Amino acid sequence: MVKLTINGKPVAIDVDGSTPLLWVLREQLGLTGTKYGCGIGSCGACTVHINGKAVRSCTVPVSSLSAAQKITTIEGLSADNRHPLQQAWAELDVPQCGYCQPGMIMSAAALLNTKPNPSDADIDAGVTNICRCGTFNRVRRGIHLAVTINKRGRS
Repeated sequence: MVKLTINGKPVAIDVDGSTPLLWVLREQLGLTGTKYGCGIGSCGACTVHINGKAVRSCTVPVSSLSAAQKITTIEGLSADNRHPLQQAWAELDVPQCGYCQPGMIMSAAALLNTKPNPSDADIDAGVTNICRCGTFNRVRRGIHLAVTINKRGRS
């Protein structure tokens, strides 16, 4: 039995400890916003936060986690989809096919937690997810717009 804290809620899952967090989220808990892309941690479609840090969930065995760690998925980023990144993505129509975008948003959110006003170079270094549709310029614009939306919300 593995005990975790996901999106602020304690969960207990009867699963082999070597099972990647990605599959626990999708198959055991029905949190399908986190996507499978490559299975080796390269593409970032499976990005979630563990204690606020962007982590590729396809490479994290659940046995390496504890209930003390806070795991956040795209479903837990905002209860009402009003996170500044989600607003910016919608306003700019950032996704093309959309498959990689939950991971992109989670990587961007972790970046904004450490660099609230990132430069283009910060974004390029901090959001290393792969988008097969090539929406990288729109992602960058979306992150900058999210900064503006966040500042408006604090005014």
